[in-house]
Amino acid sequence: MHFGGYPRDMTTWEYATVPLIDHATKQILDQWGRDGWELVQVLVMPSGGLVAYLKRPLAA
Repeated sequence: MHFGGYPRDMTTWEYATVPLIDHATKQILDQWGRDGWELVQVLVMPSGGLVAYLKRPLAA
């Protein structure tokens, strides 16, 4: 256990939100995946559009 802070080996993350276009969803997600991003969730917005939430480890 670590008190007073986080363990040194704990992963920290950066996040991105990406609007998705219906006819290009796979291509968009494939490109972000090649750049090291992992898909966390896709939400349908009240307007009907899709938004992808992605994460990747933050460079130390």
